[in-house]
Amino acid sequence: MQRALLSVSDKSGLEDFAKGLTSMGVELLSSGGTHKFLSSKGIPVKEVSEHTGFPELFDGRVKTLHPKIHGGLLQRRDLEEHQQQAKKHSIPPIDLVVVNLYPFEETVAKDGVTLEEAIENIDIGGPSMLRSAAKNYQAVTVVTDPADYPTVLAEMQERNGDTTLSTRERLALKVFQRTASYDSAIARFLNKEQETAKSFSVSLPLYSELRNGDNPHQGASLYGNFGDYFVKLHGKELSYTNVLDIESAAAIALEFRRPTVAILKHTNPCGVGCADEDLREAWEKAFETDKQAPFGGVIVINRPMNMALAKVIGEIHTDVIIAPDYESDARAHLQKKKNLRLMQMLPGVEEALRQPVIKSAPGGLMVMDSDSKALGLDAIESKVKTERPPTKEEIEAMRFAWRVVKHVKSNAIVFASHDRTLGIGAGQMSRVDSCRIAIWKAKEAGLSLEGSAVGSDAFFPFPDGLISCAEAGATCAIQPGGSVKDPEVIAAANAHKMAMVFTGYRHFKH
Repeated sequence: MQRALLSVSDKSGLEDFAKGLTSMGVELLSSGGTHKFLSSKGIPVKEVSEHTGFPELFDGRVKTLHPKIHGGLLQRRDLEEHQQQAKKHSIPPIDLVVVNLYPFEETVAKDGVTLEEAIENIDIGGPSMLRSAAKNYQAVTVVTDPADYPTVLAEMQERNGDTTLSTRERLALKVFQRTASYDSAIARFLNKEQETAKSFSVSLPLYSELRNGDNPHQGASLYGNFGDYFVKLHGKELSYTNVLDIESAAAIALEFRRPTVAILKHTNPCGVGCADEDLREAWEKAFETDKQAPFGGVIVINRPMNMALAKVIGEIHTDVIIAPDYESDARAHLQKKKNLRLMQMLPGVEEALRQPVIKSAPGGLMVMDSDSKALGLDAIESKVKTERPPTKEEIEAMRFAWRVVKHVKSNAIVFASHDRTLGIGAGQMSRVDSCRIAIWKAKEAGLSLEGSAVGSDAFFPFPDGLISCAEAGATCAIQPGGSVKDPEVIAAANAHKMAMVFTGYRHFKH
């Protein structure tokens, strides 16, 4: 390997890599900030403009877009005709390309980014060099990820300055995956200006192989930047269902500002509790909703895990625990269970949960706006549809029920007080059955529904569901409204002296 071109935005690890190359006699070419960086470290490097005999133009927009660069990358060493042309036009081969791209994704992720800022961070020369080098991987080594520097350098040192074909092929594949992801990010950003994108593309790097899919016989993989939002501190590898549960759990925890504990099973909450300060009190409220379902479930809290709560949770079998942080003694205590997955929820999760939802469909994908916020809770007093207005206590209970029911699979019913769930009915084909299940679960748990609020993720299609809730003890209800039977449902609420609010928003979850 005689010649390498280095042009990077991310300079981590570059100094050691460049020094390793020069120690093997490799000539370095570079431009702009990379040339300045290498020169400042005392590393011999030739300016690209000196190599091409052509200056940088247009504020650096044109630096490496030159036949002497791309000819050096694309010429085939095994074709005599190519070599004759290269000799005729004085185009020496370039054997190694080290390029990572302008930080477009990071730029557009910033609040208030302008279109001009975004466009200036669209790399042109970088992807061009990467693609040229990757196309000619039979002869050219291309590196776009600083994590690959040590491996490439070690292989070159072992092989007298060369790399293996299998390594070059692997690195070329990585390049095309990266450029596809980069172009997709640009297209997604520019598509925001349109109400509906005319095309949709996504290219994400592999984050990890998952333990299994829904079932042990199903394979599964996780792509993207999941690790920017959740870190596994301890325990077995994550499965497909674990990731789904983690997403659902985080969404519930972020609904509440007070110290909150939620317990989930198969993405459905089976208990949610809040407290003023004591997480253990919040846990007890959540756990008492259903003491059987949490076995093998997921627990999420929106405060750092402390020892008092860790001791209680440690008494039951749990698959996953999620918290923004863990006190050292609490973490040590929980890590005694080798299979228990301890996840840390990092800042930025709330923004990630607001991203569009993507689901597979036969022959394609569906893209949907996220349903990340419990809607319709503003000016709730003005949305009362019954003769009796709700009390302040009932309003708080309805707010709580509404924030939980949006996270329950449809058809969903939640009985609640102002700080805890009392009964949850999930995923039934008829709403009245969800009501009956929620009532039955509360009875099984020994919890009274007298004076409770009931939340319904969609309208009551008939009065029967609401009547069963009233007869069980609920004194108020919160629902979207919108049924042709609304007048009958309102009449039933009035007949049972209930207060009822229509939010105007449905919160189906499928």
